[in-house]
Amino acid sequence: MIGAGAFGRNHARVYDKLAKQGEAVRLAGIVDTDLARADLLAKEFGCRAFGSVEQLIATYNEVQAASVAVPTVSHLPVSRALLESGIDVLVEKPLAASLADADEMVRLAQQLKRVVQVGHLERFNPAVRATVPLVTQPMFFEVHRLSMFSPRSLDVDVVLDLMIHDLDIVLSLARSSVSEIRAVGLPILSRKVDIANVRLEFESGCVANFTASRVSTEQVRKLRFFQPGQYISLDYSRQDVLVFSVGGEGGSGQPSANPQIKINKPELQAEEPLQAELKSFLDCVRTRSKPLVSVEDGREALKLALNIVSVMAEHGEKAQLETLRK
Repeated sequence: MIGAGAFGRNHARVYDKLAKQGEAVRLAGIVDTDLARADLLAKEFGCRAFGSVEQLIATYNEVQAASVAVPTVSHLPVSRALLESGIDVLVEKPLAASLADADEMVRLAQQLKRVVQVGHLERFNPAVRATVPLVTQPMFFEVHRLSMFSPRSLDVDVVLDLMIHDLDIVLSLARSSVSEIRAVGLPILSRKVDIANVRLEFESGCVANFTASRVSTEQVRKLRFFQPGQYISLDYSRQDVLVFSVGGEGGSGQPSANPQIKINKPELQAEEPLQAELKSFLDCVRTRSKPLVSVEDGREALKLALNIVSVMAEHGEKAQLETLRK
């Protein structure tokens, strides 16, 4: 486990849990530049603490896989050291601090033939997994991700902090290239954009509206989309899905107030998303298969997020929003 912060502790907790459940995995060590913090976490989970990746590699030559949960700017150098030592990696989102870094990550993965999975956790949300088989021809998405203010991740805009989860999900469901971006964002409690609204149009004609805020008074994490004959509503937090269908083959289910509309609630396989994500990563390491969220997927989500940030900045200039130019 590279990084002993909040994300690192969660990864270590789940790896430890999987080992206790009989999964063929052993947590070998915790790495952090703050050795005292790494040592505290290592003692909690019965492994060793290291002050650097180099120290870990020099001590343990049997390490096969690592989770990387360090500040985004360090994703590339840390991952490079691991990959060049023959270690597969799961890198927390966003994949990298820049598109150039992301491209280098893709190149390293391909050249070294290593597994690189990107930590877009919502792909493993039971509600998302139950929704994927239902997708036919999505034409309109409405997405809200609202959170209360927290001092974490204030070094990046809310697009890279929160919205990138939904950008990745919609890209995977829409299965089409983005043709147009409209975006507006404002800094409220930090020097970065804290609330943003984005409209995307895809080559397929699909349209997606996103609202992300880290200065809300409530927590909302919902995705809704329309496709011919159906409206599907997904709640990330409650981990449930509702399908509203009009006639046809998809019209089975409980009747609604409108007798022409039937309501289904697909059966979900309950599982902690992080546990599902790490199990999937370990399986890819063992079988040498492509991750559900590949390094290329992570690059595409980052590219879109960075383009949105750029469009927001242009809008800020046009609207003479001085705070966006600082």
